[in-house]
Amino acid sequence: MNRFLLAVSLLLTFSFSACHRGPYKVSSHFDPQQVPVAPNYAVPANWAALPSMHDMADSVPYKSVGLRDQQAEATTDVFFVYPTTYTYEPKPGANQWNADVADADLNRRTDESAILNQATVFNGSCRVFAPRYRQAHYSAFTTQTPADKRQSLDLAYADVKAAFLHYLQHDNLGADGNPRPIIIASHSQGTIHATRLLTELFDGKPLREQLVAAYLVGIATPTDKFKTIPPGESATQTGCFVSWNTFAKDYIPDYYANGLNKALCTNPLLWNSSDQYAPKELNHGGVGLKFTFKDQLVDAQSHQGLLWVGTPNIAGASLVPTKIWHKADINFFWMNMRENVADRIRAFQAKTTAGR
Repeated sequence: MNRFLLAVSLLLTFSFSACHRGPYKVSSHFDPQQVPVAPNYAVPANWAALPSMHDMADSVPYKSVGLRDQQAEATTDVFFVYPTTYTYEPKPGANQWNADVADADLNRRTDESAILNQATVFNGSCRVFAPRYRQAHYSAFTTQTPADKRQSLDLAYADVKAAFLHYLQHDNLGADGNPRPIIIASHSQGTIHATRLLTELFDGKPLREQLVAAYLVGIATPTDKFKTIPPGESATQTGCFVSWNTFAKDYIPDYYANGLNKALCTNPLLWNSSDQYAPKELNHGGVGLKFTFKDQLVDAQSHQGLLWVGTPNIAGASLVPTKIWHKADINFFWMNMRENVADRIRAFQAKTTAGR
């Protein structure tokens, strides 16, 4: 089997199970007196990505052509919230329900997966801000105790919000003294927190005017989730949100009725939620485990809240039994997302200029 595909398949299968069926389940209950120390976001080490430091978000894919990190010239910022990477059995004495941002091994896992394969989408048009946060253990998504889930996710969100408020206060003003446009982007658990952030701080609030777009990927997000932030239905619409969850063609997961049946499904090859089929020729490139670039990687079609994809365009792909391409939500469409970010920023800037 092609080494690229094998690596992607193994990573994606494991990563999805980490969010939903992982190998370790927390057996104790959440104890608010036993949580990791809250991060101080004035300390650069408490960020996975900052435009002022060298990090994985500065990377461009191996074998890509003409791409480079352009954060130094960017006029727009992205606030990126990464997915669950705290999936394994905690070390003795470590907190069970929420990660410690000082955990070097976990930070390496996060940086070499989500930051490298996902946050890099934005470095062609945005300065990248990605906070480390006390993310909930994957058990928050499998526990039968709602209070444990709520408390662990609430703690994680408190960090995401604190990081964003720190960014607003210290980094959002441009050289001209005006607030910089903002993109909110996320995947999986990160989308839970990013959606809450948008609801509390953007929806119907003054910050709404700075929102270029929100990419809320990997969690079912209803079309009517926000009051003033509509679903995106064109490639250059601004002030909107887009969202999708990726599965093999004709596959419907057993948890479909838990929210996917009512979710917005944006086709990232078309940038609308129609059921129009988009062939792989519209896919301008995705990335694999070793951050290798592959053109025309996969096709896509929106189907009743699901993003269906056919067999990836790589030799040996038919041998891979994966039906749930959760981890590939961004990997498969890396280049199309990168181009769309630039398109929406240009549209936002044109609208802003016209309104002056």
